Amino acid sequence: MKAGIYITAMKGYKYFITNPTNKVLYIGVTNSLIRRIDEHKSGGAVFTAKYNCKKLVYYEVYPDIEQAIERETRLKRYKREWKDNLVNKVNPNWEDLYRNLASDPDVI
Repeated sequence: MKAGIYITAMKGYKYFITNPTNKVLYIGVTNSLIRRIDEHKSGGAVFTAKYNCKKLVYYEVYPDIEQAIERETRLKRYKREWKDNLVNKVNPNWEDLYRNLASDPDVI
């Protein structure tokens, strides 16, 4: 058997977090959604700490991080109304989805 380097694609996550009044919407991308949301909730991210964005209201899972980055780039160009509609389709009450992440097989 020959030794070699095996590269596996790293999952990617695109997510929206917001503040308590849902007025500020932050779009992010990461390779570890639970870790990254933990960082936002603990105030470890500058923009989101400044605007008190700690509520995860939307996320998408991609088979690799590059696809998540491409999606994030496109979404940042869209108007706020379009982004709000995207959240409303899956999370009409804009609840914090963080507590459900540990039970989502696509995230763990």
